[in-house]
Amino acid sequence: MMLNTDLESTIAYLLLGGNLGNREENLDQAIDLIGKGIGEIEVISSRYETAAWGKTDQPSFLNQAVAVKTRLSAIQVLEKALEIEQVLGRVRKDKWGERLIDIDLILFGNEVIDIADKLQVPHPHMQSRKFVMMPLAEIAPDIVHPVLGKTILDISENISDQLDVNKL
Repeated sequence: MMLNTDLESTIAYLLLGGNLGNREENLDQAIDLIGKGIGEIEVISSRYETAAWGKTDQPSFLNQAVAVKTRLSAIQVLEKALEIEQVLGRVRKDKWGERLIDIDLILFGNEVIDIADKLQVPHPHMQSRKFVMMPLAEIAPDIVHPVLGKTILDISENISDQLDVNKL
């Protein structure tokens, strides 16, 4: 994949998660591959242990947010993230099901992107999911959600999600 030299660098915020295998090692490997394939890692959140969301009859997740400075487009970041998931052994079976690794593009600079059935940025459910907002608020508290017009910290402090999310 070629870098688009017309693009300035953008900070992309990714949420990583997984609940199978060696969760810590899977996150470490994903972060390493993100640094090699997407861009320069700017900041990484603490890890958070999270009760399974949506489909609750499965092991708890480890989640972590990563800010990466990239010259790729948002769709290229998504494609690279999906490639990294595959390299690390991700198999897509059930929606919200168990997984070795999951990499979601949450924010891409202050852009609003809607490519039907492929990519929505900001992530359409981020503001209602504590497991997304807590690690994101740790690394990007003052970033303003480009649709809601509120800071990440404000959204995370006023979230109604009661899911059990614990900083490790």
